[in-house]
Amino acid sequence: MTMQAATATAPAIVNGLDMDQAIATIGAIKEDPEIAEFRFRARNRWVSGGENRSTIKDFYGARSEDSSRDKAWEFTNGEPPVLLGHNEGANPVEFLLHALAGCVTTTFVLHAAARGVTIRSLSTELEGDIDLHGLVGLNDEVAAGYREIRIKMDVDADCSDEELADLITYAEAHSPVCNTVCRPVPVKIERKS
Repeated sequence: MTMQAATATAPAIVNGLDMDQAIATIGAIKEDPEIAEFRFRARNRWVSGGENRSTIKDFYGARSEDSSRDKAWEFTNGEPPVLLGHNEGANPVEFLLHALAGCVTTTFVLHAAARGVTIRSLSTELEGDIDLHGLVGLNDEVAAGYREIRIKMDVDADCSDEELADLITYAEAHSPVCNTVCRPVPVKIERKS
C-alpha cells in the first residue's frame, strides 16, 4: 500500500475529532432532520442537608434510546459550610459553571476543527456573581441566580487573532449550554404522581 493510499483511507482527525464522522453526521441530519432531536436525562436523590446525588446514564437521540453506556455517572452536589453544607461536593451553581465551560470548550474545538484550525492548547476560567438575597427570599427584586458569568479563554491555535475572535463568538452563540443560560428557557417543576 502506498503512503497516499494509506492517507486516503485514514480518517481525518483534527483536534481529536473524526471529521469524516462529523461530515457524515451533518449529512444525515440534513437528510433526516428528526434524527437531530435528543432528550437528555438526569436523576437526583436528596441525601441530607445540602447534599444530593445526581446520576446520568440514558438519553434518547438519533431516533432511539442510547445503549452505549454500561453504567451511570454519579455526581455529588454539596455546599460549603458558609452555605450550611459540609463540602460534600461542588454546589449546583458551580456545576453549572462546569457544564458551561465544558460545552463552550467542546463547541469551540468542534467548530475550529471544521474550519481546519488546529488547537495546541485551550483552557478557560469562569467566574459568576450571585447575591443570596434572591435565594433566601429577602429581596424579590434580586434574581436567585447568577447576575453575570464571565469566561476567559486562553487559546493557542494556528489561526489569526481575528479568526480566533470569530471562533469565540461562534462558540458562544452555538454552545447548547451557553445558549440555554443566555435565553429564557421554560423549566416546569411539578410533583411526580
